[in-house]
Amino acid sequence: MLSPYLHKNLIEAGCDEAGRGSLAGPVVAAAVILPINFFHPLINDSKQLSEKQRYLLREIILKECIDYAVAFIDNVQIDKVNILNASIQAMHDALNNLKQDPQHIIIDGNRFKPFKSIPYTCIIKGDSKFMSIAAASILAKTFRDDYMNRIHEEFPYYGWEQNKGYPVKKHREAIKNCGVTSYHRLTFKLNEDQTKLNFE
Repeated sequence: MLSPYLHKNLIEAGCDEAGRGSLAGPVVAAAVILPINFFHPLINDSKQLSEKQRYLLREIILKECIDYAVAFIDNVQIDKVNILNASIQAMHDALNNLKQDPQHIIIDGNRFKPFKSIPYTCIIKGDSKFMSIAAASILAKTFRDDYMNRIHEEFPYYGWEQNKGYPVKKHREAIKNCGVTSYHRLTFKLNEDQTKLNFE
């Protein structure tokens, strides 16, 4: 069972991102502040849930949370600053878009940068330990999936409606046969036999 909070007497925001390992599209982060007594038996790391469960839980989270925000960092910015910095920037943007400043932040993973002098704790596999981080992972994942489904309509041969930009066989074959799009991350290894990138 996931814990409802790390610090009971503080307004605590959970934060997580989705899309770090994708070859295309944005990295998306969410920040969520849940009521101290919030509970749902299905809430877990988004990767442990079915698509149907994620979207069901998204509606519950959006209805019952105290506050939430979602932020996108596109592939162009990812290429400029690298994926780690882009992920942290997305989390900062999400936190900055909250209507209420939290008194403490809990983050999935082990890397973060200070935000507004608010104390924070990085928690490895936090999305499978704390409700608010799990909720953030669900929002980040589903809002990113919605985006990838939309751009799939523009470039249907990459299979983004299924692979969401991740490096599966169909996606790599489409890159090899059709080239890259304006949504691809050019600093990522887009082809398995790629040794260097040609920007000409």
